[in-house]
Amino acid sequence: MKLVEYKVAEFMQLLASDAPAPGGGSAAALAGATGASLAAMVAALTLGKEKYREHEAQAVALQNKGRELQARFLELIDADTAEFNDVSAAYKLPKQTPEEKAKRQEAIEEALKNATQTPFAMMETAWECLQVVATAVGKTNASAASDLGVAAYSLRAATEGAWLNVLINLGGIKDETFVVQYKEAGGKLLAEVDKLAATVSQQILASL
Repeated sequence: MKLVEYKVAEFMQLLASDAPAPGGGSAAALAGATGASLAAMVAALTLGKEKYREHEAQAVALQNKGRELQARFLELIDADTAEFNDVSAAYKLPKQTPEEKAKRQEAIEEALKNATQTPFAMMETAWECLQVVATAVGKTNASAASDLGVAAYSLRAATEGAWLNVLINLGGIKDETFVVQYKEAGGKLLAEVDKLAATVSQQILASL
């Protein structure tokens, strides 16, 4: 059964259990899905309103992007847990002989790289969604301004949570080129998301 098929209460109970997965990565993806869903909701509350007709094209873009990225985040919830399980399995491989040790290390390296790419994809997805949210500020239903703000906060939380998961996986990877590439790209994404989310937050707070 996929994690996204759990009821909310069931998922939270599993998250609170002593099971190591789902963990922070899947929780970060869930935060991102929440942000994308709220963005789509704000768009839905704007479309068809005469007062916002001049901004209808942006509302349509917000709704479409929100729905698209919601689906992507939902996939990442399960993907993150699957990658964690692969890492755990790799560490459990036998290591009695030199051949086994080499095979085990190769499996660990590959699993950790995959486990790095998944939360990095969350960061990219959050950034993509946040950019659309930012263009919609002041152009969607004013009664839902707080919801748009929560969308931005959720996307920021998803990014920062995913970044922690990128870093912890990079810590076990031997390939220095890979490590440097993802540290640089991830750090840049984090800074961009934090800056834009802060701008969106300021604009929305000023409108309330």
